[in-house]
Order: sequence, then structure tokens, then C-alpha cells
Amino acid sequence: MLDIEKIRDLVEMMVKNDLVEISLRDGEEEVNLRRPNAASAFSTPDAAPPAGLTTLPPPAGSRLAPLPNVAASNSPAVELIEIKSPMVGTFYSAPDPESPPYLRVGQALHVGMVVCIVEAMKVFNEIKSEVAGTLERILVSNAQAVEFGQPLFQVRP
Repeated sequence: MLDIEKIRDLVEMMVKNDLVEISLRDGEEEVNLRRPNAASAFSTPDAAPPAGLTTLPPPAGSRLAPLPNVAASNSPAVELIEIKSPMVGTFYSAPDPESPPYLRVGQALHVGMVVCIVEAMKVFNEIKSEVAGTLERILVSNAQAVEFGQPLFQVRP
């Protein structure tokens, strides 16, 4: 049986590496650990915008960051919101290779909707939207490696 010190080491490793879940098996022994407040591990510190850049602040504890105003020639200024990767891993646009993608450009999004999966260390993490709106752009390809904070989607609120 695993001793409490080994379990503490596993939990410390999970926190240090922003892991949501870990499962280990050694012969007959199996340990499954899941962090209950994992969403707080994905929040990013608020950064001050550069001088002259007009943005709206993201919701508290959000992975979302607004983009500067983008003006088209004949349309009013529109602010797009980025949905960013909460971790380093591999981006998947669908739950499995045979399924259709979670999102298509022009599709309506609602808060809590699964938008993609990011696989990190053989753990598949569903990424959910924290904004309602219309998907304007998909910025990454299926099975592409992504970095922490890398923009994945742009949404028109």
C-alpha cells in the first residue's frame, strides 16, 4: 500500500504542474487523484494593458482576454474575445477521431459549452467556454501542440 508521504508527493507534483487528475497503477495498487478546485489553477494573473490600448477587463478568474478594437472598413468597431489554452498539451477539436468537431466558425457558443479538449500527460481535459457569443475564428489545428495561454479561438460576444 502507498504510504501517505508518497501520496503527498503526488499531490504536490499535481499542484506544481497544474495537473487536474492523475492515475497510477503499480501491480495490484491503483491511485486516482483529482483536484477539486482545478479551475483556480488555470486562472491567469491580470496584466495591465499597454498604454493607448482600450480593452474590457476579463471576468475574475477567467481564461479569457479581450482583444483590442478591430475596425473593418464599413462596419463599427468590434471586440473579439480570445479563449486561451489553460495548459500545455495537445489540442483536439473533437471528442474522438470519428466525431464531428465541437465548434464550427459562425456557431453560437454559450457559457459552460465544451469547445475542445487539451490532452496533457495522457489526461484529456475538456475546455469549456466562459463567454457567450459567436465563434469568429479557430486559431489552431486539430492535434496541434499548444502552450499555456495560447489563443485557441476568437469569439464575438
